[in-house]
Amino acid sequence: MVATPSAPVRIAIVEDEPAVRRYFMQIMAQAEGYDVVAMAPDLATARGLIALQPDLFLMDIGLPDGNGYDLVPDIKQGCSAKVLIISSFGDRETVVRALAAGADGYLLKDSSPAQILDGIAITLEGGAPVSPAAAVYLLDLLRAPTSPPREPVTGASDDRLTQRETELLRAFAEGKSYKEAARALDISPHTVGTHVKAIYRKLEVNSRSEAIRQAFGS
Repeated sequence: MVATPSAPVRIAIVEDEPAVRRYFMQIMAQAEGYDVVAMAPDLATARGLIALQPDLFLMDIGLPDGNGYDLVPDIKQGCSAKVLIISSFGDRETVVRALAAGADGYLLKDSSPAQILDGIAITLEGGAPVSPAAAVYLLDLLRAPTSPPREPVTGASDDRLTQRETELLRAFAEGKSYKEAARALDISPHTVGTHVKAIYRKLEVNSRSEAIRQAFGS
Protein backbone atom coordinates (compact mmCIF):
# COMPACT_ATOMS: atom_id res chain seq x y z
CA MET A 1 0.00 0.00 0.00
CA VAL A 2 1.28 3.48 -0.87
CA ALA A 3 2.07 5.56 2.19
CA THR A 4 -0.29 8.42 2.97
CA PRO A 5 1.37 11.86 2.82
CA SER A 6 2.39 13.15 6.26
CA ALA A 7 1.10 16.68 5.64
CA PRO A 8 -2.68 17.14 5.85
CA VAL A 9 -4.35 16.83 2.46
CA ARG A 10 -7.57 18.75 1.82
CA ILE A 11 -10.15 16.65 0.00
CA ALA A 12 -13.49 17.62 -1.54
CA ILE A 13 -16.00 14.82 -2.16
CA VAL A 14 -18.54 15.16 -4.98
CA GLU A 15 -21.14 12.40 -4.65
CA ASP A 16 -24.94 12.53 -4.73
CA GLU A 17 -25.67 9.49 -2.54
CA PRO A 18 -25.51 10.36 1.20
CA ALA A 19 -24.64 6.77 2.14
CA VAL A 20 -21.71 6.74 -0.29
CA ARG A 21 -20.48 10.10 1.02
CA ARG A 22 -20.50 8.65 4.54
CA TYR A 23 -18.65 5.58 3.26
CA PHE A 24 -15.92 7.76 1.73
CA MET A 25 -15.70 9.72 4.97
CA GLN A 26 -15.17 6.47 6.87
CA ILE A 27 -12.41 5.49 4.45
CA MET A 28 -10.68 8.85 4.92
CA ALA A 29 -10.84 8.34 8.68
CA GLN A 30 -8.83 5.13 8.32
CA ALA A 31 -5.71 7.03 7.28
CA GLU A 32 -3.95 9.94 8.91
CA GLY A 33 -3.29 13.15 7.04
CA TYR A 34 -6.56 13.55 5.14
CA ASP A 35 -9.04 16.32 5.84
CA VAL A 36 -12.40 16.31 4.06
CA VAL A 37 -13.02 20.05 3.77
CA ALA A 38 -16.31 19.94 1.84
CA MET A 39 -18.85 17.69 0.14
CA ALA A 40 -21.24 18.34 -2.73
CA PRO A 41 -24.21 16.34 -4.08
CA ASP A 42 -24.26 17.88 -7.56
CA LEU A 43 -22.27 19.85 -10.12
CA ALA A 44 -23.71 23.23 -9.18
CA THR A 45 -22.61 22.88 -5.57
CA ALA A 46 -19.30 21.29 -6.53
CA ARG A 47 -18.42 24.23 -8.76
CA GLY A 48 -18.45 26.46 -5.68
CA LEU A 49 -15.90 24.20 -3.98
CA ILE A 50 -13.19 25.18 -6.46
CA ALA A 51 -12.71 28.44 -4.55
CA LEU A 52 -11.74 26.41 -1.47
CA GLN A 53 -8.61 25.28 -3.31
CA PRO A 54 -8.66 21.64 -2.13
CA ASP A 55 -5.76 19.36 -2.96
CA LEU A 56 -7.95 16.66 -4.46
CA PHE A 57 -11.51 16.21 -5.73
CA LEU A 58 -12.96 12.72 -5.26
CA MET A 59 -15.49 12.91 -8.07
CA ASP A 60 -18.52 10.81 -8.99
CA ILE A 61 -19.72 10.66 -12.62
CA GLY A 62 -23.49 10.25 -12.47
CA LEU A 63 -24.76 13.39 -10.75
CA PRO A 64 -28.31 14.82 -10.75
CA ASP A 65 -27.42 17.80 -12.94
CA GLY A 66 -24.82 16.29 -15.24
CA ASN A 67 -21.67 14.20 -15.54
CA GLY A 68 -18.83 14.69 -13.08
CA TYR A 69 -16.22 14.78 -15.83
CA ASP A 70 -17.85 17.94 -17.23
CA LEU A 71 -16.55 19.83 -14.18
CA VAL A 72 -12.96 18.62 -14.52
CA PRO A 73 -11.81 21.37 -16.96
CA ASP A 74 -13.23 24.04 -14.63
CA ILE A 75 -11.40 22.50 -11.68
CA LYS A 76 -8.13 22.41 -13.61
CA GLN A 77 -8.56 26.02 -14.68
CA GLY A 78 -9.62 27.29 -11.25
CA CYS A 79 -7.19 25.54 -8.92
CA SER A 80 -4.30 23.09 -8.74
CA ALA A 81 -6.37 20.20 -7.36
CA LYS A 82 -6.00 16.66 -8.64
CA VAL A 83 -9.21 14.92 -9.74
CA LEU A 84 -9.75 11.25 -8.96
CA ILE A 85 -12.89 9.85 -10.53
CA ILE A 86 -14.62 7.13 -8.51
CA SER A 87 -17.70 5.83 -10.26
CA SER A 88 -19.89 2.80 -10.81
CA PHE A 89 -19.67 3.49 -14.57
CA GLY A 90 -16.87 1.47 -16.17
CA ASP A 91 -17.89 1.57 -19.82
CA ARG A 92 -15.40 2.57 -22.50
CA GLU A 93 -17.04 5.88 -23.45
CA THR A 94 -17.27 7.15 -19.87
CA VAL A 95 -13.71 6.16 -18.95
CA VAL A 96 -12.19 7.72 -22.06
CA ARG A 97 -14.26 10.91 -21.74
CA ALA A 98 -13.30 11.36 -18.10
CA LEU A 99 -9.58 10.95 -18.77
CA ALA A 100 -9.80 13.11 -21.90
CA ALA A 101 -11.44 15.84 -19.80
CA GLY A 102 -8.35 15.90 -17.58
CA ALA A 103 -9.12 13.51 -14.72
CA ASP A 104 -5.95 12.27 -13.04
CA GLY A 105 -7.24 8.79 -12.27
CA TYR A 106 -10.28 6.54 -12.55
CA LEU A 107 -11.42 4.03 -9.94
CA LEU A 108 -14.58 1.97 -9.81
CA LYS A 109 -16.76 2.06 -6.71
CA ASP A 110 -16.28 -1.65 -6.11
CA SER A 111 -12.63 -0.88 -5.26
CA SER A 112 -11.71 -1.88 -1.72
CA PRO A 113 -11.05 0.84 0.91
CA ALA A 114 -7.33 0.04 0.67
CA GLN A 115 -7.43 0.44 -3.13
CA ILE A 116 -9.22 3.77 -2.80
CA LEU A 117 -6.66 5.05 -0.29
CA ASP A 118 -3.86 3.81 -2.54
CA GLY A 119 -5.48 5.55 -5.51
CA ILE A 120 -5.71 8.83 -3.62
CA ALA A 121 -2.07 8.63 -2.52
CA ILE A 122 -0.88 7.72 -6.03
CA THR A 123 -2.87 10.58 -7.55
CA LEU A 124 -1.39 13.05 -5.08
CA GLU A 125 2.10 11.79 -5.97
CA GLY A 126 1.43 12.61 -9.62
CA GLY A 127 0.40 9.12 -10.65
CA ALA A 128 -2.60 8.04 -12.68
CA PRO A 129 -4.37 5.14 -10.95
CA VAL A 130 -6.91 3.32 -13.11
CA SER A 131 -8.97 0.31 -12.08
CA PRO A 132 -8.07 -2.77 -14.16
CA ALA A 133 -11.58 -2.98 -15.63
CA ALA A 134 -11.23 0.62 -16.87
CA ALA A 135 -7.57 0.33 -17.91
CA VAL A 136 -8.46 -2.25 -20.56
CA TYR A 137 -10.04 0.53 -22.64
CA LEU A 138 -6.82 2.54 -22.53
CA LEU A 139 -4.90 -0.52 -23.65
CA ASP A 140 -7.33 -0.88 -26.56
CA LEU A 141 -6.54 2.69 -27.58
CA LEU A 142 -2.79 2.06 -27.42
CA ARG A 143 -3.09 -1.12 -29.46
CA ALA A 144 -5.34 0.41 -32.11
CA PRO A 145 -3.43 0.84 -35.41
CA THR A 146 -5.24 4.14 -35.98
CA SER A 147 -3.90 5.63 -32.74
CA PRO A 148 -0.09 5.66 -32.97
CA PRO A 149 1.94 7.98 -30.71
CA ARG A 150 1.83 11.48 -32.15
CA GLU A 151 4.95 13.58 -32.49
CA PRO A 152 5.02 17.33 -31.81
CA VAL A 153 4.48 19.41 -34.91
CA THR A 154 7.80 21.23 -34.50
CA GLY A 155 9.57 18.46 -36.41
CA ALA A 156 12.78 19.00 -34.48
CA SER A 157 14.40 15.66 -33.64
CA ASP A 158 15.09 16.65 -30.03
CA ASP A 159 11.38 17.42 -29.54
CA ARG A 160 10.20 13.95 -30.46
CA LEU A 161 9.46 11.30 -27.86
CA THR A 162 12.07 8.58 -27.66
CA GLN A 163 11.10 4.92 -27.66
CA ARG A 164 11.77 4.70 -23.92
CA GLU A 165 9.64 7.80 -23.23
CA THR A 166 6.80 6.27 -25.25
CA GLU A 167 7.14 3.00 -23.32
CA LEU A 168 6.99 4.95 -20.08
CA LEU A 169 3.77 6.71 -21.15
CA ARG A 170 2.26 3.33 -22.03
CA ALA A 171 3.12 2.11 -18.52
CA PHE A 172 1.42 5.19 -17.03
CA ALA A 173 -1.63 4.62 -19.25
CA GLU A 174 -1.89 1.14 -17.74
CA GLY A 175 -2.15 2.76 -14.31
CA LYS A 176 1.40 2.05 -13.14
CA SER A 177 3.02 4.31 -10.53
CA TYR A 178 6.58 5.69 -10.82
CA LYS A 179 7.99 2.69 -8.94
CA GLU A 180 5.94 0.15 -10.90
CA ALA A 181 6.93 1.74 -14.22
CA ALA A 182 10.58 1.72 -13.14
CA ARG A 183 10.39 -2.00 -12.38
CA ALA A 184 8.56 -2.77 -15.63
CA LEU A 185 11.16 -0.91 -17.72
CA ASP A 186 14.11 -2.02 -15.55
CA ILE A 187 15.21 1.53 -14.79
CA SER A 188 15.54 3.51 -11.58
CA PRO A 189 12.74 5.77 -10.24
CA HIS A 190 15.18 8.68 -10.65
CA THR A 191 15.50 7.86 -14.36
CA VAL A 192 11.71 7.74 -14.60
CA GLY A 193 11.59 11.26 -13.16
CA THR A 194 14.14 12.44 -15.72
CA HIS A 195 12.10 10.94 -18.58
CA VAL A 196 8.88 12.51 -17.21
CA LYS A 197 10.46 15.97 -17.19
CA ALA A 198 11.58 15.48 -20.80
CA ILE A 199 8.11 14.27 -21.81
CA TYR A 200 6.42 17.27 -20.18
CA ARG A 201 8.82 19.65 -21.94
CA LYS A 202 8.40 18.05 -25.36
CA LEU A 203 4.61 17.77 -25.20
CA GLU A 204 4.20 21.08 -23.34
CA VAL A 205 2.00 19.53 -20.63
CA ASN A 206 1.97 19.52 -16.83
CA SER A 207 0.53 16.12 -15.88
CA ARG A 208 0.76 12.51 -16.90
CA SER A 209 -2.89 12.34 -17.93
CA GLU A 210 -2.31 15.29 -20.31
CA ALA A 211 0.84 13.62 -21.66
CA ILE A 212 -1.02 10.37 -22.34
CA ARG A 213 -3.79 12.16 -24.21
CA GLN A 214 -1.31 14.26 -26.19
CA ALA A 215 0.83 11.29 -27.17
CA PHE A 216 -1.79 8.67 -27.91
CA GLY A 217 -4.97 10.61 -28.62
CA SER A 218 -8.41 9.74 -27.12
